[in-house]
Amino acid sequence: MPVPPGAAGARAAEPRRGRRGAGAVMAGPGEFGSRPLTPENWADLEYLFGLPGGSIVRGCWCMAYRRTGTPPEAAISPAAVRAASKQAMCDLVGSGVVPGLIGYLDGVAAGWISFGPREEYLKLRRSPIMKPVDDTPVWSVVCSYVAKPHRGQGLQRRLLAAAIEYARENGATVMEAYPVDKAERSHPDFMFFGSRSLYERAGFREVVRRSPTRVVMRRELDSSPA
Repeated sequence: MPVPPGAAGARAAEPRRGRRGAGAVMAGPGEFGSRPLTPENWADLEYLFGLPGGSIVRGCWCMAYRRTGTPPEAAISPAAVRAASKQAMCDLVGSGVVPGLIGYLDGVAAGWISFGPREEYLKLRRSPIMKPVDDTPVWSVVCSYVAKPHRGQGLQRRLLAAAIEYARENGATVMEAYPVDKAERSHPDFMFFGSRSLYERAGFREVVRRSPTRVVMRRELDSSPA
């Protein structure tokens, strides 16, 4: 199993979107906390994605919805696609974009949620399920992941609450999600979009259904806490 990293020593850059400290609630002993992903804690994301249960996130590094078409590395090998996706996310973070929050237990990375303005996710425009409902400016939640050793502790719920607060602090007025909604249980490794019940408990409501097993849900963000 990967060893938890210390402070990541990557190069610093002021984010284009969001203040570096916004949403940075660090955990004390036995507590949950979250931090925006920046060059300084990039090593925490590497550690997290290397834990058991991370095969899906290691495959795309949350870049799948930020691009369209087949990556050129697909002609080489799946490993080449994974390496290119990891480098693309690292470069994105190095440029100052904050693509999500890392969740921590006892100061160690345990979960991740990826979200941001919908226009940053090029593939959403063409998706038959997740294409824009209207012209409302929204922030989209495209991935929520908890490492296998930390599941069953409510981390997904707490990650979503932290994301809502971070988005609100950085000017978002509506958040949008694309959860799974079906009777039969899915394998946890494939629930990166989250469940309908997760979002309903956080105040999201269905706005459109374009699939028997998926819905588009939204929550308006006001000045009150998540």
